[in-house]
Amino acid sequence: MNPQGMELQGRNVIVTGAGQGIGRAIAQLVLDLGGTVTAVDLNKDAIDAFAAEAGADRVLALAGSVADGSFAQSVVEQAVARFGAVHGLVNNAGITRPAMIEKMTLEQWQQVIDVHLTGAFHFLQAVGRHMLQRSRGGDKSGGSIVNISSDAGRRGTIGQINYGAAKAGVLGLTMCAAREWAKYNVRVNTVGFGVVETPMTETIRSEKFAETYLAQIPLARWAEAGEVARPVCFLLSEAASYVTGQHLSANGGYTIGV
Repeated sequence: MNPQGMELQGRNVIVTGAGQGIGRAIAQLVLDLGGTVTAVDLNKDAIDAFAAEAGADRVLALAGSVADGSFAQSVVEQAVARFGAVHGLVNNAGITRPAMIEKMTLEQWQQVIDVHLTGAFHFLQAVGRHMLQRSRGGDKSGGSIVNISSDAGRRGTIGQINYGAAKAGVLGLTMCAAREWAKYNVRVNTVGFGVVETPMTETIRSEKFAETYLAQIPLARWAEAGEVARPVCFLLSEAASYVTGQHLSANGGYTIGV
């Protein structure tokens, strides 16, 4: 039995970057909590496999780049056509293009900004327009948007100024949208992760860096994708009905006091 208020029955959630890692774990938990998922990823094979496993009646798989504003609008339209409405969004899609500041190319900078920050804006805007339209039409059920940030956006990072800047920008997206859309009962929050066991963090978790990072995490271990999916789904659910404009850190205590 799910905790009171954590059910997502009858709710359709768009999850970007749903093909693997954290995004896949979030999408699966949405299903486990009774919802339906519009799974978005650049990797068509990955989300098609997820849809085949979960059932096409509960998962709509759409492949494309989140950096494409027209794709974001198309995703919302197709999700509404399939499931009737969009009730939630998780802006999770991400890439890394690491380089030290003095060596970073403009292309490396722009690629990360385009996916993490501009991509999050595209989907937030497209989903928000849909939710506001429903509200103005008399449907006061609102919706919930969760933007995925990172400790890199709060404490900085070495070798990824593009990623750190983008993730800091995501915090601004959250606060501005939360203020604008609260009157429509559209809640917007951020969850920031530390080091989660996914392919994107293999370098940090390698023998060369692991001891240094673990020493800074009070819980002294890496996060699992499944456990960081839970606070995201909490914010999507009615259990968080009075929570908006907040930044929740799921990082084992890494940013205590920040």
